[in-house]
Amino acid sequence: MSTNVANFTIGVDLGDRQNVVCVLDASGEVVKIFKVSNTKKAMHKSFEKYSGSLVAIETGTHSGWVSRLLEELGCEVLVGNTRKLRAIWQDPVKTDYRDAEMLARIARVDPKLLEPIQHRSEQSQEDLVLIQSRDMLVKSRSSLINHVRGIVKSFGERIPSCSAPSFHKKAYEHVPERLKFALFPLIEQIESLTKRIREYEQKIAEVSQKSYPETDVLRQVPGVGPITALAFILTLEDSSRFHKSRDVGPFLGMVPKRDQSGDMDKQLRITKCGNKDLRRLLINAAHYILGPFGPDSELKRHGERISQRGGKISKKRAIVAVARKLAVLLHRLWVTGEEYDPFYNQSVVRQAA
Repeated sequence: MSTNVANFTIGVDLGDRQNVVCVLDASGEVVKIFKVSNTKKAMHKSFEKYSGSLVAIETGTHSGWVSRLLEELGCEVLVGNTRKLRAIWQDPVKTDYRDAEMLARIARVDPKLLEPIQHRSEQSQEDLVLIQSRDMLVKSRSSLINHVRGIVKSFGERIPSCSAPSFHKKAYEHVPERLKFALFPLIEQIESLTKRIREYEQKIAEVSQKSYPETDVLRQVPGVGPITALAFILTLEDSSRFHKSRDVGPFLGMVPKRDQSGDMDKQLRITKCGNKDLRRLLINAAHYILGPFGPDSELKRHGERISQRGGKISKKRAIVAVARKLAVLLHRLWVTGEEYDPFYNQSVVRQAA
């Protein structure tokens, strides 16, 4: 087997506890189908003899560490985009064994059909956990704040408007006496979450400054803070993976879907492919840019022109359009390291004249 494994194509259907493996030889015949525990030790033992083989897996919770492990063992790994593999998830007879075999056969015939994705490095994934963990705390705090406000409101009282970080201070003062026993423990949790969120933000700023100094270039743009800048760098990871900055918009799912046939060409919503967390951060930054505190810039004027066209969703279109242009701008600044010019295109026109 050792002399021929380089010609093998292997499909692995990843499970939470067990993986199903299908091995095809050079002629496309099934050599072996087996199960292996979804642990690093078991995967290493099962695949070390397949060094040089082509291995196909699907994106999922475990695909990151599995792909890195297999590459370390000398395998060529293709991580298939689950959203694109209709041949698997629309199969009327679906089993783990059939899925593993289908992955192997698709990779053997035409790897491009998998539309393979590129996983980020382990270090980038580790640093991204900081942002994800902070985000979970923010969502938990928002849920508790909404609960407290709703309960107080149902008793004819109201907690004054304030920012989330200062909510616990206002709430202690305005909760009715008869609700204090029920709500004060929740307000204490909100206060504790606010403290933890602040600690995460300090750590994110520290990591950005120490390990990712390029975030300073991105933070020149109003509305882009340490969290958005670091998330952008960690998600894209390598600025050179995009030939043009305009490719970042489609990568993050901020371009319309397409359904064209003959004379029919429907107007559809954005694809929402790519990393949803980074897309949400860019959307939030676009809200700031188009808001009352956003300084005048080409980005803001671009969004305002779209918003003024009218229509039910003109404002939403403007937000998405600004977020898309912002992604392009951030990538361009990352590549060139230039100083941010809010009226760059106008400056170019003046210089040309």
